[in-house]
Amino acid sequence: MEERIISREEITGDSFDNTIRPQYIKDYIGQDEVKENIKIFIEAAKMRNESLDHVLLYGPPGLGKTTLAHIIANELGSNIKTTTGPSIEKSGDLAAILSTLEPGDVLFIDEIHRIPKFIEEILYPAMEDFELDIVVGSDNNTRNIKIDLPPFTLVGATTRAGDLSSPLRDRFGIVSKLNYYSEEELMQIIKRTSRILEMDISDEACLELAKRSRKTPRIANRLFKRVRDFASVIGDGSIDVGITKDALKRLKVDKYGLDQIDIEYLVSLATKFNGGPVGIETIAASIGEEVSTIEDVVEPYLLQEGFIKRTPRGRVVTEKAKNHLRGMGLVIID
Repeated sequence: MEERIISREEITGDSFDNTIRPQYIKDYIGQDEVKENIKIFIEAAKMRNESLDHVLLYGPPGLGKTTLAHIIANELGSNIKTTTGPSIEKSGDLAAILSTLEPGDVLFIDEIHRIPKFIEEILYPAMEDFELDIVVGSDNNTRNIKIDLPPFTLVGATTRAGDLSSPLRDRFGIVSKLNYYSEEELMQIIKRTSRILEMDISDEACLELAKRSRKTPRIANRLFKRVRDFASVIGDGSIDVGITKDALKRLKVDKYGLDQIDIEYLVSLATKFNGGPVGIETIAASIGEEVSTIEDVVEPYLLQEGFIKRTPRGRVVTEKAKNHLRGMGLVIID
């Protein structure tokens, strides 16, 4: 499957986000409750001259978990080292990372739910007692090595909190869920991005982008980047609502933030299968996508916005989806 511009996952070209990523809590828009709590926890840790408790951030992709991890390090005045769950394949990989930490450092592990179980067991004493206990060697020539670690803060991020084992989850002193953004918050983010990149945008264009960003800052910034290209090349160098709508039409992102794959899914469900119910394997085969892609990438937003329902017998298209497809000029049979 090719990369979708409205994907919540990080895709090629998102290094653009690094130039606009807020560095401190005061610059971070949205997630007010999470933000305020973390600010208090950080201040308390600094007052006691202790390392901050380990932090688990969870929620859908693109909501700012990585940004918040960097902010935590900045607010603590600490260095941050980053890695991902899938990249830690051996005990030596984890040992190499942990042995480079300095007192008070932040270790950020993205996709922490994908750490192998045997690695988790090595991580437990590192998190609890700041000790690394590993076995080196092979066959009959093995020995235990215990390494004292400096106090550090582990920040874990996951889109699948339910996939974390209970022992690992219980070792995080601070657990915070990030929620989807409102249109007003997304407008603030888009305006902030436009100021940083010195590209004027009208309020109407800003609202249009916010409505089509699937409640996700990553998508809002990505769409802004693409619309900025159109405004620079075929516009007058500023972003108005006309150039925004034209650019998004060319990008095949409709007024709800649905793209071509979403529409194919809904059309297939509404026409080939008379609105359902129908099993996901059948739908996936009908539009030539993998079942995992449908479940993880396509369906979450359609469910959230009320375009489809899941029933014991399969997926069902809703009246909202039928009306939207009719508005696009597609013939939908009741």
